[in-house]
Amino acid sequence: MKLMFASDIHGSETCCRRMAEIYREEQADRLILLGDLLYHGARNELPEGYRPKGVAEILNGMKEELLCVRGNCDSEVDQMVLEFPVMADYALLAEGKHTLFLTHGHHWNTEALPPLKAGDILVNGHTHIPAAERREGILYLNPGSVTMPKGGFPRSYMIWDHGMFAIKDMDGKIIIECRPED
Repeated sequence: MKLMFASDIHGSETCCRRMAEIYREEQADRLILLGDLLYHGARNELPEGYRPKGVAEILNGMKEELLCVRGNCDSEVDQMVLEFPVMADYALLAEGKHTLFLTHGHHWNTEALPPLKAGDILVNGHTHIPAAERREGILYLNPGSVTMPKGGFPRSYMIWDHGMFAIKDMDGKIIIECRPED
C-alpha cells in the first residue's frame, strides 16, 4: 500500500489544491492528514490563497481516501463543514510489522512520546519542519508543512512505498529518505 502524509494546510486553498494534485500524481492509496486543516492559527500570518471553505470543498471531494487526526488549530466547528472525521487526537495504523502512531504533534511528540515499543513509528506534523530520526528505538517522522514550512525547508509531504519513507518537496524532489529498522 502506498500512503501519502501531509500536514498543516492551515486553510490555504492554493496549497491544498497542489497537495491533491500531488496525491493523484503519486498514485497513493490513501492520504493521511496530520491536522491543522482549515484555520491558519492566531500565531500565523494568513497563508497564500487562504480560503478555508475552498479547502473543505477539495477535501470533502476526497473523503473516501482520507485518514485524518486533529491538530491544535482544528475545532468542532470545522468538523461541521467536513464530511469525514477529524476530531481524533491520534490514529494507529499497522503496516507490516510496524505500528504507526499518527498524531498532530501538539500532545504526542519526541519530547512527550506516546506509549510505543521499539520498532514502532511516530508520525506527526505541527512543527512545520520535515524530520526522520530515531529515538529510543522509535522512528520519528514529520512530513513538514504543505503551506507554511519553517526552518528554511520547502513546502513538503511524505510518501510510504515499498518499505521506504520519502519526504519530498512539492515538486517531488526527495529531501529525506529512510527505511524503518527491520
